[in-house]
Amino acid sequence: MDAEHGWIGRAEALRRLGVKTQTLYAYVSRGRIAARPDPADPRRSLYAESDIARLGAGDRDTTPTALTRGAAGRGEAEIFSTLSTRIDGRLCYSGLDVAQLSAQATLEDVARRLWGLRSPQPLMGLKPRVDAVTGASIRLRTFACLARRAAEDPALTGRDAASLRTEAAEILNEVIDAAAGSGPRLLFHQRLARGWKMIERDADLVRRALVLCADDLARPPMLATRATAQAGAPLAGAALAGLTALMGSPVMARTQSASTWVVQARRDPAGTIAATFAASGDLPGFIDPASPETDEARARALIEAACLPADLDSIWREGEAQTGLVPGLPLALALLARRLDLPRDGAVDLLLLARVVGLIGHALDQAIGGSPIRTRLRYVGPTPGAN
Repeated sequence: MDAEHGWIGRAEALRRLGVKTQTLYAYVSRGRIAARPDPADPRRSLYAESDIARLGAGDRDTTPTALTRGAAGRGEAEIFSTLSTRIDGRLCYSGLDVAQLSAQATLEDVARRLWGLRSPQPLMGLKPRVDAVTGASIRLRTFACLARRAAEDPALTGRDAASLRTEAAEILNEVIDAAAGSGPRLLFHQRLARGWKMIERDADLVRRALVLCADDLARPPMLATRATAQAGAPLAGAALAGLTALMGSPVMARTQSASTWVVQARRDPAGTIAATFAASGDLPGFIDPASPETDEARARALIEAACLPADLDSIWREGEAQTGLVPGLPLALALLARRLDLPRDGAVDLLLLARVVGLIGHALDQAIGGSPIRTRLRYVGPTPGAN
């Protein structure tokens, strides 16, 4: 069905090559044929027509050296996901443009979409837990909450989808309570805004930020979550593994550096931008608009909604004018955190809490119907007696 775009289904690939299914899979694992999920059914694959034509013409090298050319030889794992993708440079959650979705959707709406829920249940009527976790920061309380659930909850193995989705809703509810306190049973963004003691109308900006940050295509957190879920760990344990990987990821580092830099830049935007760019050739939180993985659309959606005061607004405008770089999501979060007068780690906290939804989604996707993550371990250390 996708042949005009250079991709064909398995049956057609087998017919053209004249091989068995196992041979086709071997070509894919060795990097001889590129494959991708079928947009109409992510559990099926499409295969690169050009690679099949080349192999059909006789280039069917099957020597052992070919094994190092594929994804496994590069230390990569193949993951099939139904959650997020990038279409024409714009991030989409299950086919919906995230920037557009953020105009009205709540974090609950995103959870329903990413978790495959067909009704508002099980996200309705969630009660607070009596023995709340404690900690000096939102980050500590979030990690403590997930760690406690990971120690308490049953393994994923053999569980049905309905019970897993119910458990996912309970975990998210406890995480939000850990961050905001167990007050009235409002929407998640309203509870967080109340915990931060915001005026009511600013809660909508928290809602937008949570929707925009709920998932992305960062591979290490996704892989950590899915590998842990595939091993059968409890749902909260898989999310905790992904969140731990997120803390070391480039997007988290950029959000942290942008948060610090914005405090400095708002005093003298033009001067700070000129000095920073001259010293490093870059600006914290900004991105190259030509990058294939740009998140400019998400950043602009958040900045435009924030109605920034003049000193904050001039930071991104002056930075773009001086350097040609454009605001990325880390900068947008840092600007929003200052606009809302959040604590020092407010931008990081927004990203952290929102991403719990996406990571739980990846754990569910892997546990309910995900294909096994294919990896190959190769020993490259010294042989016995070499030293």
